[in-house]
Amino acid sequence: MNPPFRAEHVGSLLRTQALLAARAAAEGDQYRPVSGPLAYTGLSEIEDAAIRGAVRLQEDVGLSVVTDGEFRRRSWFQDFLLALSGTRITFVDAGQTISAALPFRDDKSADTLPGHIIEVHGKLRRERGIFTEHFKFLKNITTRTPKVSLPSPTMLHFWGGRAAIDATVYPDLEEFWADAVAIWVAEISALHELGCTYVQIDDVTFPLLCDPRAQAALARRGDDPAKILETYAGVLNRIVAAAPAGITLAMHQCRGNNRGKWMGSGGYEYVSEVVFGQVDIANFFMEYDTARAGDFRPLRHLPAGKTVVLGLVSTKTPVLEAKDDLKRRIDEAARYVPLAQLALSPQCGFASNFAGNPLTIDDQRRKLALVVETAREVWG
Repeated sequence: MNPPFRAEHVGSLLRTQALLAARAAAEGDQYRPVSGPLAYTGLSEIEDAAIRGAVRLQEDVGLSVVTDGEFRRRSWFQDFLLALSGTRITFVDAGQTISAALPFRDDKSADTLPGHIIEVHGKLRRERGIFTEHFKFLKNITTRTPKVSLPSPTMLHFWGGRAAIDATVYPDLEEFWADAVAIWVAEISALHELGCTYVQIDDVTFPLLCDPRAQAALARRGDDPAKILETYAGVLNRIVAAAPAGITLAMHQCRGNNRGKWMGSGGYEYVSEVVFGQVDIANFFMEYDTARAGDFRPLRHLPAGKTVVLGLVSTKTPVLEAKDDLKRRIDEAARYVPLAQLALSPQCGFASNFAGNPLTIDDQRRKLALVVETAREVWG
């Protein structure tokens, strides 16, 4: 069977204590204002050992897809974006960012984190492979299908908008998007040349656009949310059109995932027709673990030949879902799209930044095993 598989996972996994300590010693907090090479002797060896263990865990629970857990990253998106020439982390007044409208929160409180964005201050260039060496290591230690996740290029625009992209460097945003598309195509092509057949683009912007607070914040800075939706869909399509044949592309969508907290709320209705009908990606990982994601009615827009991976298992809490509840929710989704076009996964990764969510590695194992067992019973 080609990916996506009936039992899937998004990608990031909880780090071991040894890796957590090494990463913290190497670079401190994930929001540090500087970027550059890590300076911690032995970090790569600790990463290697941790990745081998993570691969064994994925294989042991019966997953057909394997990732490196994103163990060589500090977060799901920063490492890739900061590896490009022309980018840097910039700390700004939090009131100037979309993050101010969508702070990370749980049921008890909302965070006040540094107002940081990735700023484009020079021409975007990919000087070398970014995750290519990561993939080579992973491919050599598993016989399962290795998957690599990349952040979406929309992350360079969504948080800060036009103000985060130097107008003296890119007076025309079309040139900015052209350079970004070329970079993503080059990385995907390089991965494919190394034997990668499965790439996932992580994009939080589409589901966050479903939150009225995000729409209002975009309007305040002078952006039309509907036009942004169309622009982002077009950018992804340009990447798909230029990607090598023989590679499976997927897109993961969620509403934020940081230490068990989230950013946005709102069902997919605002974006579903564009995402399913206009984005030329055939496979969609979709957060559906809580009522914040809305109901399954937006799935009615999914065309034949495309797949939705239902993110029904939560990586934000150690509480293990009941298998019967998962089956019931799959049945609910199948009212709007044929069961053959559905699959199952957690709603997001277990560690979107290196600190991870409030679960143990044993909790993680149980949740991944539950995904596999449920998928086998539903789809055979």
